[in-house]
Amino acid sequence: MQGDPISTFGESLDRCLADAGFLDRFYQHFMDSSPAIAERFVDTDFEKQKGALTQSLYLMVLAMQGGAAAIAYLDQVARRHGRTELNVEPQLYDIWLECLIRTVREHDPEFSDEIEQSWRQTMKFGIGLMRARY
Repeated sequence: MQGDPISTFGESLDRCLADAGFLDRFYQHFMDSSPAIAERFVDTDFEKQKGALTQSLYLMVLAMQGGAAAIAYLDQVARRHGRTELNVEPQLYDIWLECLIRTVREHDPEFSDEIEQSWRQTMKFGIGLMRARY
């Protein structure tokens, strides 16, 4: 029997983040995916970046559950990534998602098709917001 996708995502996220190498590996995959992406991260403070990503991933769950504060925060992140500030082109989110799924597959010992779908479904909300604010 399949569980609730949001709970499945949250449990998988907890398992992934329990592995200290998860976020570093994700950023390695993401930067290795394209020289243009790697260039965007040249002067990045990765401790700060990893903290922001962790916060955003947890807020994604709250936003999916209709949490107004979480949605407002993610909207602010989306605007910052839009064309007038960081100018993150919408097609980069597909690469971002595939790198994220690849990293989850490597770091979640319980990874399955159901877990993959829960990540895709949860990320779809945030990615949609990011694209809409571009």
